[in-house]
Amino acid sequence: MAMFVTSVILFALVARTQALSTEQQMAANPIRRVVTMLQAMEKKVTSEGEVEKDLYDKFMCYCKTGTGDLSKSIGDAEEKIPQVTADIEAAEESLKTLKEELKQAQVDRTDAKAALAEATSIRKKEAAEFDKFSTDTKANIAAIRAAVAAITKGMKGGFLQTSAASTLRHLVDTMNLVDEDRQTLGAFLEGPSWGAGYVPQSGQITGILKTMDDEMSAALHDAIEEEESRQIKYKTSAAALNKEIADLTEAIETKTKKIGDTGVAIVQMKDDLDDTQKDLAADQKFLADLEKGCATKTAEWQERCKMRSAEIAALQDTIKMLNDDDALELFKKTLPAPSASLMQLSESSKALRARALLSVRSAMKASRGNKAQLDLIELALSGKKVDFSKVIGMIDDMVALLKKEQNDDNDKKEYCEMQFDTSDDKKKALERDLMLANKAIDAAEKAIATTTDEIAALNKAIQDLDKAVMEATVQRRNENSDFNELIASDTAAKELLLMAKNRLNKYYNPKLYIPPAKKELSAEGAIERQFSLASVHQHGVAAPPPPPETWGPGGYNKKGEESSGVIAMIDLLIAEMDKEMTEAKAEEKDAQADYEQMMKDSAAKRAADSQTLTDKIALKADLEAELDKQKGIAADTTKELYATLKYISSLHAECDWLIQYFDVRKEARTSEIQSLVDAKAVLSGADFSLLQEQVHHY
Repeated sequence: MAMFVTSVILFALVARTQALSTEQQMAANPIRRVVTMLQAMEKKVTSEGEVEKDLYDKFMCYCKTGTGDLSKSIGDAEEKIPQVTADIEAAEESLKTLKEELKQAQVDRTDAKAALAEATSIRKKEAAEFDKFSTDTKANIAAIRAAVAAITKGMKGGFLQTSAASTLRHLVDTMNLVDEDRQTLGAFLEGPSWGAGYVPQSGQITGILKTMDDEMSAALHDAIEEEESRQIKYKTSAAALNKEIADLTEAIETKTKKIGDTGVAIVQMKDDLDDTQKDLAADQKFLADLEKGCATKTAEWQERCKMRSAEIAALQDTIKMLNDDDALELFKKTLPAPSASLMQLSESSKALRARALLSVRSAMKASRGNKAQLDLIELALSGKKVDFSKVIGMIDDMVALLKKEQNDDNDKKEYCEMQFDTSDDKKKALERDLMLANKAIDAAEKAIATTTDEIAALNKAIQDLDKAVMEATVQRRNENSDFNELIASDTAAKELLLMAKNRLNKYYNPKLYIPPAKKELSAEGAIERQFSLASVHQHGVAAPPPPPETWGPGGYNKKGEESSGVIAMIDLLIAEMDKEMTEAKAEEKDAQADYEQMMKDSAAKRAADSQTLTDKIALKADLEAELDKQKGIAADTTKELYATLKYISSLHAECDWLIQYFDVRKEARTSEIQSLVDAKAVLSGADFSLLQEQVHHY
């Protein structure tokens, strides 16, 4: 409304000025008015030339600056593309090498683990063989030493009833002995062959047994040294393999990280190369268009300068011809008086064009584009002869174009806002997915580390359990061997004490004497028989001389009290041995029960730990698979997020200017359309008779 009031006031002032000018000019010389118009035209052409010269200079400065910037940008891009291409090729070659090295490191680690497992299996087998050999050898040595002790003490009959004698018989049958030694030991161990004609060969037998003891002890000593050497060798080899596995694991982790970083770098370089190639193509096209446009503009400027110079020359020549005093005097004499109606008609047409020009120029001020079409409308209205229908058509086209541009801006703004919302939602979703993937990666890595520690702890627990079982087994064998040796020794000693007691009772307490079985010939019977045979053999020999003096008269007094003390002492020793053997048997039974329970518990615990270990290994494999999956998701999400951010950046470059200046452009375009509508209304409502009346009124 304010713009309409302002337009009305301006139209009134212009009409008033034009009316006054018309009244003054009607009394003036028409040639003078023509000269004045020509001078105004010359001034306008010159002024327009200066304005166009300033615009042309600015355009040429833009051409020069733009060409230099584009040339530099193109040169930089052409220099950058081969370098980036070479970097990509080098990175891809490095990635290929890293993958091959990673694969080889994985193979080497698998081989090292297999070698460690094989060495551990062999070590366990060797340790088991050594334990069996050591246990058997120690038992054999103990049997041999028990035999030597028994022979030395003269307990041959009692010794043959012990387990050591059975062990010794087995050794005689299996060991590599000289036939004579084998026969001697075999004869010694044949209990029923001992009789009245037995000739003791204890020295030879103990010699053979001691030789066997020495050989077995030496073999055991060598086996122990060899076992210690194997243990040291295994520990050294296992330490080296474990270090190799650790180094390979670290190398695998490092190379895996490098592969990921190199892959990301390659993608980034390829994106950079693609962007650079696109920018190069765009810059080259823009430079070609710019050079073509600059050349075209230079040619147009030269043509316009030529035409303007010719126009100014024509105006100046015309003014010079018409402004001559003789020419003016001639025109005064020859030209008729001016027609009022013609002047009124001419002035009315000028007023009409002035009003239309005012609206068009108002539109030009409001316009932010399409200057060329407005210039054409202004030029059409500025001409001497105006075809209003063509001008009105031009105005209609201009209004339609402005409305179309406004609709395009509306659609573009709606598109930009929709794309910004969609892209922002997608970016937030991707950032959330990436955060969740990173959290899942952290959780998987922590779970893998925890599971790895648990697997190591389980392996150590199983190894410690196996070691404890092995140590308990060795200890149990040693305890059992000591128990058997103790029982054998105490039994032999008890039998010897009983024999001694029975012999004392035979003399001091005949009623308590227990005669030996008839089928057995005791040592005392053999001595008495030899004594009686010796007495019978001496009958018929000459009487000996009188005996020498010995003790006093009277019978022999038996040492009853002393013998009773000795027998009591023997009974006490036998009781102590019985007590010791009873306690030893109870301890052996308890120890065996504890050992069997420990074996049972250890087997159950090992089975449980082994199952748990299997479950943990499977869990670790699942966690590693999940980690790889989440890393893949994170990589894909990162790539998609990068593309989304890049698209949002391009949207900003495309839409920020439009959104920022949308209201300003819309307001300016609306004002421009209104001005054009006003100009059309002025031209469409032209009434020359009315204008004449208005001129007369003024």
